Amino acid sequence: MIINSANLDALRVGFKTSFQGAFNAVPSLRDRVATTIPSSASENIYGWLGELSSMQKWLGPRTIDNLKNSDYRIRNEAWEKTVGVDRNDIEDDTLGQYATRFDMLGRAAARHPEQLVFAALAGGFTTNCYDGQNFFDTDHPVIAADGSTTSVANTDGGAGTPWYLLAASEVIRPIIFQSRKPPNFVSLDRETDTNVFMNRQFVYGVDARYAVGYGFWQMAWGSKQTLNAANYAIARAAIAGMKGDHGVPMGLTPNLLVVPPSLESAGRKLLNSEYATGGETNEWKGTAELVVSPWLA
Repeated sequence: MIINSANLDALRVGFKTSFQGAFNAVPSLRDRVATTIPSSASENIYGWLGELSSMQKWLGPRTIDNLKNSDYRIRNEAWEKTVGVDRNDIEDDTLGQYATRFDMLGRAAARHPEQLVFAALAGGFTTNCYDGQNFFDTDHPVIAADGSTTSVANTDGGAGTPWYLLAASEVIRPIIFQSRKPPNFVSLDRETDTNVFMNRQFVYGVDARYAVGYGFWQMAWGSKQTLNAANYAIARAAIAGMKGDHGVPMGLTPNLLVVPPSLESAGRKLLNSEYATGGETNEWKGTAELVVSPWLA
């Protein structure tokens, strides 16, 4: 292939097409558990995560909620993946190997946010959320109806394989995916570019800026207990019974059971089987949707 502007432009379009096709073909699960929130700065401050009050009777002047209960911040991070193409391969027209590389680049770019979102879910047992406690913890501070502070759990511990029950139909899902800049295909592929002149290498890549964090812990239950009817019932009752500050019920309905591949069978039996162990009717059939995430393996 002759190295000229027209051929290099065509080559770039071909590589980008391979990248974009593979990117679009990757199935996504992250939107089931995470809310995407746009970002226009280096970080977002989620002061409103500390606000869990409800409507109240209007007696006298309005009571104004100020966004100062939480200083929870999610700082955007920069990500990249780059592929080099040897000038000799272009001149010799031996580019067949690169189609696969740009397919892989597209898949890597699409899969990375999935990895981060589900890694955040799995890491909730050891990572703080807006109230300073681990996202999955036994002593989240909540203001009770009498004005005192009480401790509330959204985990029942255990030492087995983790599984998660979520109230994922709310405005804010348990995980926050913060998007500053979506994946963008870029290139240094002019003959006058330093990388070509000095190293005989045309460079193509993808870069992005985003981060993950936690929303309301009340909307998620993380357990390392055995995934069975008894422990599932505990999780459902806990989420449905969650209250905001001053003892006001939050009205949550758990609707998503998220498991790693190793618990798929247990999850299907729990949510899909007509009968429970012992031949009794399975009371939990259809009470939640099962999501099996390979990123939790």
